[in-house]
Amino acid sequence: MVAPMLNKRKLLRRKMVLPVKVSVDKVTHLAHTVDITSTGARLVAYRAPLQSGTIIGLQRGSKKAQFRVEWVKPLSPNELQAGIELLEPQNNFWGINLSDEAEAKKDMQTLLTLQSGRTKSVM
Repeated sequence: MVAPMLNKRKLLRRKMVLPVKVSVDKVTHLAHTVDITSTGARLVAYRAPLQSGTIIGLQRGSKKAQFRVEWVKPLSPNELQAGIELLEPQNNFWGINLSDEAEAKKDMQTLLTLQSGRTKSVM
């Protein structure tokens, strides 16, 4: 039953694979995202024990932030995925434009319209 979960989402998820460093108890591990929002992400390729409620540090490039682990799902005996949420709002932590999808579609339509106008005027 997926529908109720979709209704609970406040923000649009953007599929995005981004490498991150995850710090738990002063030990750093490598992982990556599979989707992100402005306030959280889904991590995979994490290979150390992790529990819901744990506060972790994430580093993406030079940006660092604290996240709370909201849920954990084992993918294999030595790999898991986890849903994480920012503890404090950050200005573009991921370094990616996460504007509303409808706005992005509108921008794409505008771009296509402009390009089609140029093509006609050139011919």
